[in-house]
Amino acid sequence: MSGVGEGLGKVEVRLRWDPSPYGEPPRHLDIIAATYPVDDLYGRPAYVVHHGSRSPDGTINMSRHSETGMGFGFVEVMELEFERLSSAYGRVVAGVAIHQDGGPRTFGDMSHAGVVVVEGYRQLLADDFAQVGDATAATVAEFTRNASGGWELREMIRGFDSDPVLFTAEMGRIP
Repeated sequence: MSGVGEGLGKVEVRLRWDPSPYGEPPRHLDIIAATYPVDDLYGRPAYVVHHGSRSPDGTINMSRHSETGMGFGFVEVMELEFERLSSAYGRVVAGVAIHQDGGPRTFGDMSHAGVVVVEGYRQLLADDFAQVGDATAATVAEFTRNASGGWELREMIRGFDSDPVLFTAEMGRIP
């Protein structure tokens, strides 16, 4: 955990949702993070991290992944180590996308979906996706580097109507 005035250190984005009702295809959500270079904070991401990938330097990675939800609390976790992230990056956007296998699904179709962002034992953000119930993907948080080089969090709950691939291109744009 980082000290006062130092900015964020190691942060986790945690995701939960209940499994599909019996007989329905699995409900599959994914945490996605897009990293933007200092010289183009709102352009194309330098890289995107999701299940099956990690940042080139290992500072952003998935430590837990679920394809069904399981209903046992936070079943998907992404770790972001801001104290180690290269000074070439000035912005990271974290979001959640719903896989559209088995038909269109929105956050309103998910049971007990929720996300929290924590640093150590300190909860920085919590949301249940109610305000983006009609969306198929949503940004959750924006992390930016401040003038002293420390990282700060801004809640950024915005809904999108796109699949996971398209969402990675859209998620960092200015609304």
